[in-house]
Amino acid sequence: MHLESAPAERWLEEPSTHDALHTVKRQRIARQLRERKSTRPLSLKKKTPPHQVPKRDDPRRTDEKIDLSDLDQILEIDPIGRTCTAEPAVTFDEVVRATMRYGLVPVIVPEHKTITLGGSVAGCSIESMSFKYGGFHDTCLEYELITAKGVVLRCSPTENPLVFQMLHGSFGTLGILSKLKFKLVPAAPYVHVTYETYATLEAFHQAIWRHFTAQDADYLDGQIFSPTKHVLCVGRFTERAPYTSRYDWLKAYCESIPQRAADYLTTYDYLFRYNRGVTRVKPRSLVGRALFGKLVHSDSVLRTADRFHRFLPKKNPSVIVDVFVPFSRTAEFMDWYHREMHFYPVWCVPYRRMRNYEWLTPRWWAGVKDPLFLDLAVYGMKQQPGRNLYKEFEDELREINGTKTLISYNYYDEQTFWSIWNRETYQAVKQLTDPNNLFRDLYTKTCRAALGLKEQRPSSGPTVH
Repeated sequence: MHLESAPAERWLEEPSTHDALHTVKRQRIARQLRERKSTRPLSLKKKTPPHQVPKRDDPRRTDEKIDLSDLDQILEIDPIGRTCTAEPAVTFDEVVRATMRYGLVPVIVPEHKTITLGGSVAGCSIESMSFKYGGFHDTCLEYELITAKGVVLRCSPTENPLVFQMLHGSFGTLGILSKLKFKLVPAAPYVHVTYETYATLEAFHQAIWRHFTAQDADYLDGQIFSPTKHVLCVGRFTERAPYTSRYDWLKAYCESIPQRAADYLTTYDYLFRYNRGVTRVKPRSLVGRALFGKLVHSDSVLRTADRFHRFLPKKNPSVIVDVFVPFSRTAEFMDWYHREMHFYPVWCVPYRRMRNYEWLTPRWWAGVKDPLFLDLAVYGMKQQPGRNLYKEFEDELREINGTKTLISYNYYDEQTFWSIWNRETYQAVKQLTDPNNLFRDLYTKTCRAALGLKEQRPSSGPTVH
């Protein structure tokens, strides 16, 4: 694996220069916010497309923008303390290339190269180390936040702790994240992946629990290919590899899972093994991949969808959704899924519950005793006329005390939404960081605006003055 060396050396050798440049950028953004007279909603301009489900009629495309595209520098890598401090527009591809020079990687690395650090906080990213460490937000130590009034807040578990916790999963509705510090872990040059195949969900379920309790692997995820084929992907760091596989052109990693007993990848290639698709990769034909395989990946697909959003379906969009199911309710949920959805593969990521997160209501947490969740991801399922599968997922999740990420289409009514997401704590932080609702509230942004519905003042959400 070729790693560019000059940027990493500069990041470490000139921290004062980077700090000075960061201060200039931060002051520019804060000044724009302080001097802004309009009360219309404001959105953020970034250098990479948002890793959310592209939506045809999202009004945020026509909002006035604050340009954050230059917040794209790694400010410090501390190989002794195993931390990285960076601006939010830095991509995980850039972070991994830099930190691996020191035998380190972020604890959680989302599957797509151009997911940014800030986007990972705002959207609660997870991946195959999540069975040990939770989400990326659980590995963060400090944030710098610019409020809608242009005030800079330092946030950590001890300084503005509620703001620190509520930024996770806030989708940019509480302010502008301008800097963050997060943990790194030691990494070997290679990952050895073994594939454990199980005919029943019960056996698959038991295997996940066994690895979770033993903590005998570095990475853990899986795919459910049918009611009778479940494959658990168990990754372990290794210093040497007899061979390495790459899945960035003609071959697709997701297609190799049901066909192999084991595999070796460089750590870099392992971390982004799903960059071209988690459960399906296009083009499907060998000829198509030979011609276009290098060009079709997460970034190109999202950029194209955003640019040509008018051509996205107005009704019945394909289902792209991540749901979080309490581990003890997995069988109940999958029985429903096999009966009502029967679409495969389903990506499965075990997720350790690190705390009762403040953005969900105490009432919701009261129904959850499990130390482990399963993130079950469904990508690309076509909707049938007369059905709203997104709504069916939401209704079923309420039955089993599960939830979902908000990156997809969301059909919650306002009362139901705030029975899951914590209105009280959200309102407390919103009044401090965005009292005039410049960035929209969470329900409006993720449910109404994302569907192209007329925006309205929430009746039961955060009070806006």
